[in-house]
Amino acid sequence: MTDPIKILLVDDHPLVRAGFQRLLISDDSIEIVGEADNGQSACDMYATHNPDVVIMDLNMPNDSSTDDISNNLNGGLEAIRRIISHDAKAKVLVLTAMEIDPFPAHVVNAGAKGFLTKRCAPDELLAAVKAIHDGEEYITEEVRLRINGGGCTESASIGSLTKRELQIFALLAEGRTVSQVAKVMFLSPKTIHAHRTNIFRKLSISNNSELVHLAIRHNIVQA
Repeated sequence: MTDPIKILLVDDHPLVRAGFQRLLISDDSIEIVGEADNGQSACDMYATHNPDVVIMDLNMPNDSSTDDISNNLNGGLEAIRRIISHDAKAKVLVLTAMEIDPFPAHVVNAGAKGFLTKRCAPDELLAAVKAIHDGEEYITEEVRLRINGGGCTESASIGSLTKRELQIFALLAEGRTVSQVAKVMFLSPKTIHAHRTNIFRKLSISNNSELVHLAIRHNIVQA
């Protein structure tokens, strides 16, 4: 009898993990060996359980000790890099709502073997897990086009934002005021206003309503 594929499931939302767990264990060839809700825990569990495949979200904390929301967009990427540094043969499948550029390219550059959005069909997730376990990559043609510069103009505009601008963009899209974003980012309101102006210019938008609609279209926030 073939050994089951051992999965480490990493997402900071318990309900999301529970849903994916039910889907994955419906297949007799898959076993969940651990769950993590932040980057540090993912790295620790990888070393402990030595899973065959890691299913990793991107938008989550680096560790459980921080409430710094502005760092959440990088928690998954940092965990991928650390896991790959620990084990160059690690097989990581990113499963995320963060499908805009430049995230797909960052994921591939960090060493992940696959990239799926949370809009994918259940069968596709199972197929991706098995393909990556067998030593293949699983990156959809749509994502490959984005990585190779064939993405839409709107995505390219978002991809032109700096790391800090993207963090501020996401916080503003959640409905936070400039003062609230300044507090989260440990910056002055004047600095946030300046970044907000640059974000509007790069994205060719003129108000917060347009910013929110753009964020929803690209799954940066949920409607």
